[in-house]
Amino acid sequence: MHQRNLGQAWKTPVIGNTVINPLPQVWVLAFVTAFSGTSVAAECRLALLLGLDISSSVDAAEDRLQRGGMVAALIAPEVEAAFFAAGQPVALAVYEWSGRYNQEVILDWTLIEERGDLVRAAEVIAATTRSYGEFPTAMGVALDFGVQMLARAPDCLRKTIDMAGDGENNEDHGPLVSYQAVAFDDITVNGLVVANAADFQTEERLTAFFRDQVLHGPGAFMIVADGFDDYERAMRIKLERELTPAAIGALEPAEDAG
Repeated sequence: MHQRNLGQAWKTPVIGNTVINPLPQVWVLAFVTAFSGTSVAAECRLALLLGLDISSSVDAAEDRLQRGGMVAALIAPEVEAAFFAAGQPVALAVYEWSGRYNQEVILDWTLIEERGDLVRAAEVIAATTRSYGEFPTAMGVALDFGVQMLARAPDCLRKTIDMAGDGENNEDHGPLVSYQAVAFDDITVNGLVVANAADFQTEERLTAFFRDQVLHGPGAFMIVADGFDDYERAMRIKLERELTPAAIGALEPAEDAG
């Protein structure tokens, strides 16, 4: 079966590390479907949108590491197994972002139905070069763009945006404003924190920013990479966790992992 390219598009209360609101109805439906074998009117179990930081704090060598790290992580055996761990496929898309006017789709929505689809998607990403290199970090606007993309994604049971970055928001509105103003109720936002990469950014401050302002939705989590050399490892762990079907009734904590 060949790759299908599907076209371009746009709080959870927490006490400590525990999400206290119930899982959305669509998540419950996904879990019941996975275990009962019944069919639902959805093309896929997860729409997964990966956001790649190409702001000015990321130099050319670091961009090659993150782009190559994403490609290697996608085709790692454990990630491949997680893609196909349930009956329904995953829809995958990737975009790069920096300033308020600087977002570009590098892999449009693609249903990953077999290994060949996954390999072709990785090849598309591997062939790309960054669109911009001189703009700041407008993460709130990047999230708004992500919502637009998810609005035209295939009909999936769950929606997740991955935000990877080496710095805090420093242009236009931040993530919390986006979460208040845009329809994020059924979207989970996870993070990949690239620590110890930007000279002006401490690991403690950056992880606090992601924890307090970026993570959103039931079960949201972040993985910390120790610089761009560690990007592939962190991305591989994050993808495997996101793609592996969750257990019925689990209330997952919003947390971080190294």
